[in-house]
This record gives sequence, structure tokens and C-alpha cells, in this order.
Amino acid sequence: MSSTELPSVPATTALPKVAPVRVADGERLRSVGLPGITLSVRSRPPAREGLPPALYVHGLGGSSQNWSALMQQLEGVVDGEAIDLPGFGDSPPPDDGDYSVTGHARAVIRFLDAAGRGPVHLFGNSLGGAVSTRVAALRPDLVRTLTLVSPALPEIRVQRTAVPTALLALPGVTALFTRFTKEWSAEERVRGVTALCYGDPGRVTPEGFRNAVEEMERRLQLPYFWDALTRSARGVVNAYTLGGQHGLWRQAERVLAPTLLVYGGRDQLVGFRMAQRAARAFRDSRLLTLPDAGHVAMMEYPDTVARAFCELLGETGQLAGGVPAGDPVTAFSPDGGGPVVDDGEAAAESAGS
Repeated sequence: MSSTELPSVPATTALPKVAPVRVADGERLRSVGLPGITLSVRSRPPAREGLPPALYVHGLGGSSQNWSALMQQLEGVVDGEAIDLPGFGDSPPPDDGDYSVTGHARAVIRFLDAAGRGPVHLFGNSLGGAVSTRVAALRPDLVRTLTLVSPALPEIRVQRTAVPTALLALPGVTALFTRFTKEWSAEERVRGVTALCYGDPGRVTPEGFRNAVEEMERRLQLPYFWDALTRSARGVVNAYTLGGQHGLWRQAERVLAPTLLVYGGRDQLVGFRMAQRAARAFRDSRLLTLPDAGHVAMMEYPDTVARAFCELLGETGQLAGGVPAGDPVTAFSPDGGGPVVDDGEAAAESAGS
């Protein structure tokens, strides 16, 4: 190990007394112990019995709370659960310190196998999108449909706004960053994250901002916070360099499940231009493009994402619940700021124009 690297923090020593994780009205939080990992699982009781199961996987630096709005939108359609990946949210670090995309995918597979809920409707955002892609490729028996919101799939030309996040993967950078920002308040940090992840930070409500600040204050007290973030960022970068059958694009081509791809036109972390390649790579794909959305469309436009998911279920004969209330998802002109939904082939042409 390089002397500039952060040492791995064993899970057994990473359980400080910090403020409890926020649980929204109607949500439940429980802890699930599995070989080598302990996962925190957020859920909402389904509107009725018998709904198909769904699992939500968050992105780098996120948590299961990132899915609360979409989970509420879909509570009458699926029986949803969202996990905190090892080292994030309320989940302690993995015993083996493995924060690679494969390590996170292994955690998801272990959870699904142990729960016996599969196959599920699998959702993933950013890092969670890469993880979910790997899960769907390796274990098609566990996945009914795949919904990816700005998935972190390899890009040859990474946009400049994503470079600072990628630099966290380099040895020593995190230590420098933490020293440079040690005087930053939780409010300043949340404003920075919001400006980076949202297409329009103004869509964050005052209550949502206060909740994010509270969560940031809690995370900064965790001794493994920066370690988990750094090693997971390194895991994404390493996954970008893999070729052959282990490459994420090759695995995307192996996914059998009907797939919904969601990309934001103002995404500063995942290039909007990648929508074209993704629509071609996933063999049974539909593409939802949101010109005004950023990196977390499920948080900015949960109603639109929910309706697109319901349309996917309707097209594949899997819609067991009702469609969420709201205007139907329709196609708008590219300069109109509205969502565009299409099948993979037409969407690829649209994304490339």
C-alpha cells in the first residue's frame, strides 16, 4: 500500500455514536447481516399485498435516501426496498475493504439471494447504475427489469466537470482535499454537491436542504466516510479500464432484462452524449431524456421517471399496479425542456443529434 493511501477501516471499529439516519414518514429502516457485510435497508410498505419486488441502488457518495421520492411515487406499483451500499448511508464498511464495482455488485447479489425476493425490478443511479448493470449481466435470474439513471459506464472523453470527482481515486488527493476543506461547513458542502448533481438546484426544497445538511453533518463524523468515498471512486475508475468480458459495456450487451435508461441534459458527471451508446448497448432498451435534469433525475423529476417506468412495465406486460398520478410522459421538441421517451433505436438517433 502506498504511504499516501488511506488505510482501510475495519467494520468492527467503524461504529461510532452519531446521530440516527433520517427516516421519512411511511418509511422503515432495518439492518441485515450477511457474510462479510451488514446492510441498512430502507423500505416503504406497498400499497397492497402481492406487488412485485423492487430494489434501488444509490450512487457514489449517496445513500438509500436518494430514492425516497421515487419509492413513494411507485409504492402502488412495486414493493420497494433501497439499500445503503457498504460504507455508505447507515451501512458499515465491508469486512474485506472491497469497494470495487464488483465488490458492491457482490453485496447486492448476496442481499437478493438471502432475501429470496428475486427476480426484482432493479434500479441504479451513477455508481449504482454500474453495479446494477454488472448484477443484471451476471445474474439474469435476479432481475425482471433494469432502470438506470445516469449510469457510471466508461467514457473515453470525461467531461471537465467530472474530473474533480475522478481525482478522488488518486492516492493522496483525498487527504489534500480534506485538509483544504476542513473549514467548510456542512451547508457549504451540501450547496456544492447540489450544484454538481442537480440540473436546477432551485428544485431542492428548504426542507430537503435542511435534511441534506443534517445527513452531511452525520456522515462527517464517521471515521470511514472519506475512505469509503475514495475507494469507491477508485473502483469506478478501475472498472472503466477493464476490457474483455469484464468490461461494463460488454456486460451491458449481455443484459437480457428490459431496460429503461434515464439521462439528464445538464448532467455534470455522466455525459449526456453517452445516452446514444447506452441505448445501442442494452439490447432491449427504452430511453428517457430530460434536458433540464442533472445527475439525479429520480430526485429532480420522480414523477416523470415513475411514469416512464410504468410505461416500461406496460409494454412488457408486467404492470401489476396503477400508473402514478400526473401528466403522461410524452415527447417534446429538443429545445422545449421536456422529457423524451422512445425505444432504444430511435432514442439513440435522438441522443446523437
